[in-house]
Amino acid sequence: MLDKLFKLKENGTNVRTEIVAGITTFLTLSYIIFVQPAVLSATGMNPGSVMLATCISSAIACVLMALLANYPIALAPAMGHNFFFAFTVCLTMGFTWQQALAANCLSGTAFVLLSLFAIRTKIMSIIPEPIRLAIAVGIGLLICLVGLEYAGIVVEAPGTYVKLGNLKDPYTGLALFGLLITMILMARGVKGAVLGGMIVATTVGLLTGLLKKPALTYEGLSLSPTFFKLDFHGLLARPNALLSIFFVFLFLDLFDTVGTLAGVCSGAGLFDKDGNLPNARQAFLSDAAGTVIGTIFGTSTITSYVESAAGVQAGGRTGLTSMVTAVLLLAGIVAYPFLGVVAAGIQITDPKNAAVVLRTVYPVIAPALIIIGAMMMMNVSRIRWNDPTEYLPAYLTIVVMPLAVNITEGIAFGFISMSILKTATGRSKDVHWSFHLISILFILRYIFLSA
Repeated sequence: MLDKLFKLKENGTNVRTEIVAGITTFLTLSYIIFVQPAVLSATGMNPGSVMLATCISSAIACVLMALLANYPIALAPAMGHNFFFAFTVCLTMGFTWQQALAANCLSGTAFVLLSLFAIRTKIMSIIPEPIRLAIAVGIGLLICLVGLEYAGIVVEAPGTYVKLGNLKDPYTGLALFGLLITMILMARGVKGAVLGGMIVATTVGLLTGLLKKPALTYEGLSLSPTFFKLDFHGLLARPNALLSIFFVFLFLDLFDTVGTLAGVCSGAGLFDKDGNLPNARQAFLSDAAGTVIGTIFGTSTITSYVESAAGVQAGGRTGLTSMVTAVLLLAGIVAYPFLGVVAAGIQITDPKNAAVVLRTVYPVIAPALIIIGAMMMMNVSRIRWNDPTEYLPAYLTIVVMPLAVNITEGIAFGFISMSILKTATGRSKDVHWSFHLISILFILRYIFLSA
């Protein structure tokens, strides 16, 4: 039955290999089960509900990918998208998390339509490759900066804005220890190194008394705080801001999906002799549907995970790999009692005044964010550094995102600067005319809509 459903023999694989591949993929992406609640809780969302929504919606998306496209691609909330959701849309632009879910749902619905009518390729061609690559790198730096702050390695400072924190602080020490363990595991090629580092840091934190022992109970584990809480009415009250976050959500989803499918499916040998991906439409549809489902349950963009490449390296070639990952994602709900330990924020107070909170540290989550930032930095090598009209806009995109703590502004600086440089050098036709139009809209936004 499995061979008939997933065409195992036709793809040169077997049940055992697919199961091992599915487990491998799960281990490499399982950190998101704990990281996602920690990130979205910054908006006021219930961490337990986010964890449950993450596991369930990711599992459903994996099943869709398995049955519709028969690809060994796992799906889960995307790192970077969750930061845009929490730090840009909610904390910077002032939208509620309910309104952010609604905006994310609208972009996911648009992605579904683009997948059905095969318009996605045309939209992708609008954005030049240097900008696409720079967006991923800039988001990676933003994630790393937040990770350094969560660890207490970088702290706020008057005059210079940031400085090196107190490395003798026990919680910062625990974060540094977790970071070191994670790096060692990665250097030794251990699958699930990020999760392994989190487990080791949590264990040490519990043994030393830095972390509170978990209450082994499932009380409070419920979807009700986030399920179907989308606020379209409040979202539509701010149409100008809605337009910008809608397109960023959509573009990020498109970039991630295209890049992941191209990279992972190439490694799995799924392209035909003409260089086409046979079930591309079904794969895009599964990805887009995953986003819509995720927002309904209460989590940010669900998209194809590049960590699926680990499963492909382990021999995964069909949707059975994704099915195994889906089962394990659901099984991950069992870890709920440890959520309050792994993803807990610890408030550091002023020794002279216990009522004054200096900062909040996440010693177990912080190393994961720093490492994920490093993973996203790899795209910088693909930018053409011999062309100023390409690397300068890419550079601005990369640096503005973390320093402005705003993904949208980084994209805007990249678009505007590339349009100006291409036009000034007589190469305006290097990019699509609509790219220049978007750049003009960004300029008008700064003139008329910025505070």
